[in-house]
Amino acid sequence: MEILASAPGKTILFGEHAVVYGEPAIAGAVNKRATIKLREAPRDISIFKSDDLGFEAELDTVAKRYTLKKGKPGIIKYILEILSKFHDHSPIEIDLSLNIPIGSGLGSSAAVTVSTLAALHKYHGKKFDRIFIAKKAHEIENTVQRMASPLDTRVSTFGGLIYLSRKKKITKFNTNFKSSFVIGYTSKRGNTGRMVKSVKSLKNRNPTIIEPILKTIGKITDDAKLAITNKQEYRLGELMNVNQGLLDSLGVNTNELSRMVYLARKSGASGSKITGAGGGGSIIACCPKNQDKVFKALTYYDNAIKVNFSNEGVFVKEIKEGLNDNFEDWWKYIN
Repeated sequence: MEILASAPGKTILFGEHAVVYGEPAIAGAVNKRATIKLREAPRDISIFKSDDLGFEAELDTVAKRYTLKKGKPGIIKYILEILSKFHDHSPIEIDLSLNIPIGSGLGSSAAVTVSTLAALHKYHGKKFDRIFIAKKAHEIENTVQRMASPLDTRVSTFGGLIYLSRKKKITKFNTNFKSSFVIGYTSKRGNTGRMVKSVKSLKNRNPTIIEPILKTIGKITDDAKLAITNKQEYRLGELMNVNQGLLDSLGVNTNELSRMVYLARKSGASGSKITGAGGGGSIIACCPKNQDKVFKALTYYDNAIKVNFSNEGVFVKEIKEGLNDNFEDWWKYIN
């Protein structure tokens, strides 16, 4: 039996850092995905490999150890954690395809975790339950990272654009928001834990200044919710620009991120800002028009990908004999 499962990456539109202090946030699934193929291993050892990432490893799922055959370990620790909790330790082969750039702030680890969990549950004949998958995927991420947001795994599981309220209630936007975006990212990865601690320290030293900034970011997020609901793309871009100024005041910007933010605007984006914790990582640019121009400008110095929001969350299927292994063919098959 061979199982295929796929889950989308994500991006945060609004609410970075403020969400830590009870303010709302908006995040969405993007049309870049992690795809897992899972089958019984041809020999008596479990294998995890990825041509896209250039690695292969033999796995000891009982001891949670691996022997690296090529490449860098990276995402392997998530797979070992999943297998130790949800697999019977019989030899399996896991093949990962990934078109989400690692370290770009697009939730690659969440997408891999969600898709692997979905594939493993199907492989063992268990009921496909998205609520369970989202919960357990967050637990895996939290174990590996020591501090993980449930937003990443929730969005990767269910897809779409979501709003996280001040009461921590997650609601999915009903509107089909079709604006195009460009994600720009540098080779320098951000460290979420370090940046959260940095903002907390700044807030503790300057509470009367920083607390109103965080509350204002929350108000911007509420306004952005209305802009998305009413499909006001240029209003959304304007709010992104204002939000970026406040993130800059929190000290989470870098020269590289700032360069991309302003280059995106100069190239025709209606708005641009850091996405994620900052200190490295990525920016997001809203491009109702000029997506190609913004993409070309950002790739001159750094890296970029074109993205759109996707309503498609995780899916899982048993591979039918005779169907092409090409992912695009599979996407047509399941839809």
